[in-house]
Amino acid sequence: MISMKYRPLKLVSVFSLALLFITGCSTTPPSRPDDLCSIFQEKDSWYTDAHRVHQRYGVPINVAMAIMAQESGFRADAQPPMRWFLFIPYGRGSSAYGYPQAQDPVWNEYKEQSGSIFSSRSDFGDSLDFIGWYMTKTKKLNGISFSDAYNQYLNYHEGWNGFRKKTYRSKDWLIKVARKVSSRSQMYKRQLLKCNLY
Repeated sequence: MISMKYRPLKLVSVFSLALLFITGCSTTPPSRPDDLCSIFQEKDSWYTDAHRVHQRYGVPINVAMAIMAQESGFRADAQPPMRWFLFIPYGRGSSAYGYPQAQDPVWNEYKEQSGSIFSSRSDFGDSLDFIGWYMTKTKKLNGISFSDAYNQYLNYHEGWNGFRKKTYRSKDWLIKVARKVSSRSQMYKRQLLKCNLY
């Protein structure tokens, strides 16, 4: 029989091991996010996911990855900052979450149309699949080609209706960000052509 004085210590040890397991399983962002070859060498399952999304939707890997890089910096738990009134937190700016920074309504639409009830915004493969699905709808609804990273990103940020209403025209900062996404997409494309992955 175990003495009572050792039980709390045993409980603490079990809790510590569980915590270590949970934090050990979390995915860290790639160490070189500006190098697509390095990203896929470091996270080889990401390349498999990206190739699967490309085959499913036909979207260029470089464009989808450039959008994700901009939205979350490849952080699984990314979300808008907490808003504060004096020292009291009162919620975040939106429900955007995870790798794709998808908000609840459009994420639920994706799960109904293309994903599954188990799809998660903190899962890289699910998130990239969401971006592929979104880009496909952007092409269908607003006629934007997959390779047009600039306008694909404006649709991604403003929504399909917002893009049609040209809401981005009053947002100089967003135009700059869309150009940045386009530039990163081109850089990723050049890198991908030289990758020696498999």
